[in-house]
Amino acid sequence: MELLNTQLSASERTAVDNAVNTYNKTLVHEGRKTSNELGKDDFLKLLITQLSNQDPTSPMEDTQFISQMAQFSSLEQMTNMSTSFSKMADFLNSQEAAGTLGKTVELDIGDTTVQGIVEGATRGENPQVMVNGMYYSMDKIKAIYAN
Repeated sequence: MELLNTQLSASERTAVDNAVNTYNKTLVHEGRKTSNELGKDDFLKLLITQLSNQDPTSPMEDTQFISQMAQFSSLEQMTNMSTSFSKMADFLNSQEAAGTLGKTVELDIGDTTVQGIVEGATRGENPQVMVNGMYYSMDKIKAIYAN
């Protein structure tokens, strides 16, 4: 079997490198998708790296360490709060959809208006209501009337 000896030009190498880098950014690494943003795991890795590579003759002061740990703790709590707020928003959206059950609604569907009784509702981040056998997003509701 004969191997061909081929060389890529500089522009071809750049194009290949760009294609590989673009593809690599779409991969999941250690259970999480790569991102340009730093998260709490990245912060902890940086802190551990900083501690393990510090100059033994001039170690990090306690106040610096405590400050960085407080920042880490704050970041973790903000992440937890964000998750909780997202769950609460989903619940409130679902409750709003459930509150329309049995009521007459007027839906704005682009250039036309649909009116009918809400027969069902879905739950979650973007709940929908069923009117006349069709599901519509809650943001399409123009008016709600008591029956």
